[in-house]
Amino acid sequence: MRYYRLASGNDISLLAADGDATYDLTAVKPRLDGFTDLAAAANVAGTGVDALASDLTSDAPVVDVHPDETALPLVPDEVWAAGVTYEISEEARETESGMPEMYLDAYEAERPEIFFKATPSRTVGPGEAIGVRGDSSWNVPEPELGIVLYDGEVVGYTVGNDVSSREIEGENPLHLPQAKVYDRCCALGPCIASSEAIGDPHDLTISMSIVRDGETLYDDETSTGKMARTCEELVDYWRAHNAVPETGVLLTGTSLVPEEGFTLMPDDEVTITIEGVGDLFNPVIEV
Repeated sequence: MRYYRLASGNDISLLAADGDATYDLTAVKPRLDGFTDLAAAANVAGTGVDALASDLTSDAPVVDVHPDETALPLVPDEVWAAGVTYEISEEARETESGMPEMYLDAYEAERPEIFFKATPSRTVGPGEAIGVRGDSSWNVPEPELGIVLYDGEVVGYTVGNDVSSREIEGENPLHLPQAKVYDRCCALGPCIASSEAIGDPHDLTISMSIVRDGETLYDDETSTGKMARTCEELVDYWRAHNAVPETGVLLTGTSLVPEEGFTLMPDDEVTITIEGVGDLFNPVIEV
């Protein structure tokens, strides 16, 4: 199943899409108004989120919801990210950096690069504006498969946009936190696809388009099969010696990179699509 949040005024509903039908789970269980609630209940019951949701759909009303009406599918306690997991990302970061050899070392090393990305207040959902830093002249979107974890266990996947300043990161690797963590630096959505719905996360088509003033400036696709590390490996390193939060998202690395010199501008529109999950659309503003 795929899980969405619908925000209508002060009311929040958790929706479950199964095939062509979408069910309002909150209408059956009013306290069930977010994916974290569903994951927590499934954890206590010792079952999966899809099994628990399936038990509720027989009594849940079917709703007609347009993807544009959905909100951030969950509010993660923390968002982390992995870097240099695709060859194209390693090449791009070598290009931007004054110390290019370190990125080749990271790509080939046993230990992956894992870094903190965003707090809830810095994370936006579908249709909300992502931010580019006003003190950077080279800002890019980074399309990534996001792994959703509850209590340290993988429960689903989402689409992530790890918006970054390549200029700031390239100046000095120690500037990475400023290049990565700032207002509206991360987008997630449009939903959470359960682990059962995705199956193999290493065989998914991922694409990105960037539109400016009605003109498509970038449009390309690739596969998560090109990732040099597995999702299991990245999760293991994230959890190692680290008290992970109740609900977290781990982004798995940049799979597509616009050509050198391209920078996002205010009013650009970015759409990232991952097979089996959906389309994450965000306009751009300067922060």
